[in-house]
Amino acid sequence: MRPPLSRDLGIDLGTANTVVYARNEGVILREPSWIARRTDSGEILAVGDEAKRMIGRTPANIVASRPLRQGVIADFETTTAMLAYFIRKGTTRRTLRRPVAVVGVPWGATRVERKSFIEAVEQAGARQVTLVDQPLAAAIGAGLPVFEPVGSMVVDIGGGTTEIAVVALGGIVAAKSIPIAGDAMDAAIIQYCRQAYNLHIGERTAEEIKIALGSAAPTADQRKGEVRGRDVVSGMPRSVQISDAELREALAGPVAAIVEAVRQTLELVPPELAADLGVRGITLVGGGALLRGIDRVLAEETGMTVVVGSDPLSAVALGTGKVLEELDLYRRVAPRTH
Repeated sequence: MRPPLSRDLGIDLGTANTVVYARNEGVILREPSWIARRTDSGEILAVGDEAKRMIGRTPANIVASRPLRQGVIADFETTTAMLAYFIRKGTTRRTLRRPVAVVGVPWGATRVERKSFIEAVEQAGARQVTLVDQPLAAAIGAGLPVFEPVGSMVVDIGGGTTEIAVVALGGIVAAKSIPIAGDAMDAAIIQYCRQAYNLHIGERTAEEIKIALGSAAPTADQRKGEVRGRDVVSGMPRSVQISDAELREALAGPVAAIVEAVRQTLELVPPELAADLGVRGITLVGGGALLRGIDRVLAEETGMTVVVGSDPLSAVALGTGKVLEELDLYRRVAPRTH
């Protein structure tokens, strides 16, 4: 049997996680956007899940890091190495050509930042790269009618940024991107534990307790969990019990900032589309959409219906995949091609 020409990919290159979609196959890879390498030789030791497990447990000559910050490339060389790993993992050796890639980028990315994405993906192994704005990809992936003459609103709460957009007739009518999302929530939890308990915890611990106990609104059951870290005063290991109510207090700031950004975006919407949104509501996607009660808070603060997408973690990747599979049709959605 003749091998396929190429296994083309849609890529959601996120600050926290990378999700890869293969043409006609669906999502084939979902791993943390982490890479571990030696500081002396630059040798890459691990990428993805394996690298994330090394956080806080490496000797001085090994660094585990995320090469993207707030949705854009902070370390070009490391990002390229990480992407090369994901592209190799997402393609097969039997393909005859390098893949075409459609990549989601933050709506607020500058021309220079967009060029960096193209160059990084090309150097990582793609022969052609098309960029699509993440909130538009998220709307497509969530199944919203982006080409119809009606307004649809999507809020994508990722790791580094929250992307908010109102889309209609294949384009973005109003949008806002803020550097407050999952990472800011983790930082808020770290700060709360330090101030309330003199306990220093790491990013991974903060993320784990956020997933286990975090909420934006009161829940029916009151829960507590154990948090382990280092005592700020003595330097000794220590653990404390923290409640879901305390975590809500810690997360109140980032949640309020996201709500305010949604309000500001709504103020930019023309009256006709605002009427559509009043009927259609808001769709939440991204990892932050899984924070308990955040849909309820947004609904109460905006007076609109808010629903969490059916597959919030894959929405952007699914959107890039749909663009990939009908690239000619979506040229006006993703005009930046190289």
